[in-house]
Amino acid sequence: MSRRVRVGIVGTGAIAHAHAEAVAREPERAELVAVTDIDAGRAAEFAQRWGGRVAADLDDMLATDDLDLVNLCSPPGLHTAQGEAALRAGASVFSEKPPALSLAEFDRLRAAEEASTGWFATVSQHRFGGRAQWLARRWREGALGAAMTGVCHTLWYRPDAYFDLPWRGRWSTEGGGPTMGHGIHQIDTMLSILGPWREVTAVATRRARPVETEDLPAALVTLESGAVVSVVNSLLSPRETSYLRFDFEAATVELEHLYGYEDGDWRLTAAPDAPASLTDDWEAGAGGPGSGHSAQFAQVLDALRDGTPPPVTTQDARDTLELLAAIYASAFERRPVGRGEIDASSPFYGSMAGSGAPWGARV
Repeated sequence: MSRRVRVGIVGTGAIAHAHAEAVAREPERAELVAVTDIDAGRAAEFAQRWGGRVAADLDDMLATDDLDLVNLCSPPGLHTAQGEAALRAGASVFSEKPPALSLAEFDRLRAAEEASTGWFATVSQHRFGGRAQWLARRWREGALGAAMTGVCHTLWYRPDAYFDLPWRGRWSTEGGGPTMGHGIHQIDTMLSILGPWREVTAVATRRARPVETEDLPAALVTLESGAVVSVVNSLLSPRETSYLRFDFEAATVELEHLYGYEDGDWRLTAAPDAPASLTDDWEAGAGGPGSGHSAQFAQVLDALRDGTPPPVTTQDARDTLELLAAIYASAFERRPVGRGEIDASSPFYGSMAGSGAPWGARV
């Protein structure tokens, strides 16, 4: 692709500004040509700040603006239909998480991708910080020894008023609670570093919030490597933090941040018998980008230019989504769930709620 990538943004809420900023950082390779939102006034304000015309809706954008890339910043329940429409039109898609409400919906997107000249990529911005890339690479090269255990905690706070928006806290429009909408970021990062999962045992509960979904799940995830990772996702934690810890034979590596990290948010503690070169390598590896949409978006543009698969392919995203479905299945059915168990015959294939949450309807 020799010309600038023509980008359209669907949904102009808070997260859309991160997308627009990523486009603005690539003025020689991308341009924002159109935006749309059900709130026309908000769309107009967004366009005034970032550029692009205000389209009536996605169909208007696809018919008029010759888009190369559609960035989905809309509520999760709209991603599947909007993604399918963009792919039918031959555009590629860069979608916020969760990319779909269920494995069944996501498999529809994969089918649409196979029939399209475009592709579907999921926003997984925490994979692309310099330290995360360093850690994934060094572990796969064997520099850290075997992975032993880990911690993957998303401890956030959302008051009751957060759920005043009618699509939040509902299985049919948000897909799930903090497992789907909040913890997915850290879970995806953990898998991108440590590799595939094998089995999960989980619990989930609705402790306090006026929702249909859970507001506090926890799980023990066994990875293919044999490492066991503790996963907790909370919307009830006044001191908010996002915490990842990786314990390898040669070192413990920790990350604590909230919604995005820089190099300084990471820490390596070498084992007593680890070679000094490991710490030297860690210190020399500093200076990479922090996490954020811009780092991933640059690779999205590379893929469009080179005609290659995008960063975070549909297979990558499905692997993460399958673990989320297994967490719900394990919690609701009170049993361990293995990778590959949730197929079209499972109630958790069509909905993260399966045959229904044990606590009933929205309070």
